[in-house]
Amino acid sequence: MNAAATQKGPIGWTIAQWQAAYRDEGATPETLLAAWAERGGPPDNAWIKRVDGAGLASQLQALRGLLEQAGGDLARLPLYGVPFAIKDNIDAAGWPTTAACPEFAYTPDQDATVVGRLRAAGAILVGKTNLDQFATGLVGTRSPLGAVVNTFNPEYVSGGSSSGSASVVARGLAAFSLGTDTAGSGRVPAGFNNIVGLKPTKGRLSAAGVVPACRTQDCVSVFALTVDDAELVADIAAGFDERDPYSRAQPAGSGHPWPAQPRLAVPAQLEFFGDAQAAAAFDEALWVLKASGAVVETIDFTPFNELAALLYQGPWVAERFAAVEALWKQHPDAIHPVVRGIVEQAAGYSALDAFKAEYRRAELARRIHQSLQGFDALFVPTAPSIYTIAQLEADPVTLNSRLGVYTNFANLADLSALALPAGMRGDGLPAGITVIGLAWQDHALAQFGRQWQARLDLPLGATGAPLPAASQSRAPARDTVRVSVVGAHLRGMPLNHQLTSRRAVFVEQARTAGDYRLYALANTTPPKPGLVKSADGAPIEVELWDVPLAAFGAFVAEIPAPLGIGTLELEDGRLVKGFICEPRGLEGARDITAFGGWRAYLASLAAQA
Repeated sequence: MNAAATQKGPIGWTIAQWQAAYRDEGATPETLLAAWAERGGPPDNAWIKRVDGAGLASQLQALRGLLEQAGGDLARLPLYGVPFAIKDNIDAAGWPTTAACPEFAYTPDQDATVVGRLRAAGAILVGKTNLDQFATGLVGTRSPLGAVVNTFNPEYVSGGSSSGSASVVARGLAAFSLGTDTAGSGRVPAGFNNIVGLKPTKGRLSAAGVVPACRTQDCVSVFALTVDDAELVADIAAGFDERDPYSRAQPAGSGHPWPAQPRLAVPAQLEFFGDAQAAAAFDEALWVLKASGAVVETIDFTPFNELAALLYQGPWVAERFAAVEALWKQHPDAIHPVVRGIVEQAAGYSALDAFKAEYRRAELARRIHQSLQGFDALFVPTAPSIYTIAQLEADPVTLNSRLGVYTNFANLADLSALALPAGMRGDGLPAGITVIGLAWQDHALAQFGRQWQARLDLPLGATGAPLPAASQSRAPARDTVRVSVVGAHLRGMPLNHQLTSRRAVFVEQARTAGDYRLYALANTTPPKPGLVKSADGAPIEVELWDVPLAAFGAFVAEIPAPLGIGTLELEDGRLVKGFICEPRGLEGARDITAFGGWRAYLASLAAQA
């Protein structure tokens, strides 16, 4: 299936490609986005509403105003002219919100907070997408508009509830989209459609302006073709919001990068419900993971399974009923029969049941956190199997429940998660894996995901487009300081442990600007160089490391005189923190600038020995 081929325009571009077209090629949003407002063509029920000509023109006029306020600087509008979609349980001013239930529809006069932040960064909303009604389901079949089909095989489900949001991104009809994820709705559709699904830490992205499913557990999620794009969008949309009483700010020092060889947990009890192809695909993913150098160990998955079951087999269904109570009282038949059957279970639970379930949730969450101590993350299949639409119609509840085995527990246990493509099964359907970390590990998950996506180098979504080359000048990870090291702290050198023990992450090799000189200092143990700014200099080889902000002070405290940390300029113009040397430290030192770096100098000494 390639519905993308029916639409003109830049289909399947990543955000970086949109940015490059505007920045480097002189393209305009008026030209590139014109096709998004065209009418006609075959019906596509992944969309509930598409932008029309008047709506697009209005947004483009507002975009021109934003660019004028930015002084014409596109860098200040990181999503300038980038088309995106949102699940139709998320508000956009002037667009009807239906939650896939026409009788529920209302038209808000204010954007959801996350939508407003994305539009303020220059993004253009091109449509609202289909979903399992009231975000209740993991299948994409519970909508009055019909099932949203899998982008690789229309006989199979797309996954839900954020079915349309995943479909339009997989086919390149939006550069990114927003979904919601209470039980896995931002991960299962990503796995079924070969795209990235980021479920942030609960409360990191505001849910103000989002129709609740389970209000205490809801997350706004991000779908994209690449991890870079998903992380960028989440960073722009995130932040504390007084409009959302469940919004929270990230505590200082709570995020930290992973070591070069992360330690990952895998369930000792893996369940695929007889799907041999899903099991084989996960075995292959495990092989790739181990080949990358990761340490992989099994853990007891029992508390995860028990907590997952609580979400639908416990009083949290009463939260789902709270969202639709008024409609249920007035128009019960307007609710999809499967959804209605689920929310009506609320009548079977009392306040006492709710408190008992909350106590059990806290116990299980504590056990889960304890089981993950010493690990960087949990590594699981995104879903244990995949089913045809016909199979779901025959058994809508049991099969849907199976799909949440590796997702349902995440928000109840306050975990962050990232769903990633993992290649194709033997039947041509996508396979996916998910890495799950503790709260506020979003950026560490993204760094792992970036490396995973580069290692597999799979085509993007259902577009067939190749993964773009990674940028060599990637910005520092959040909550870190980028540090340039030039001597004893290089990889394999005696003091490198001062970085790795603080969970610093190697980024890249680089060179300084051409106005530095390097000296071998006298009487230092272990031997160390000194880097000095000089009008008569040369580029010097360095390594760049991201040091956790919380550990940066302790790292600097270990640096002995005459060395210190200052600001260095790299060959490409970037400014980073790095080792510098006081002039008094050069007494008796040897000028080794001609070697171009500390490693080359040491190699010359070894050759003379």
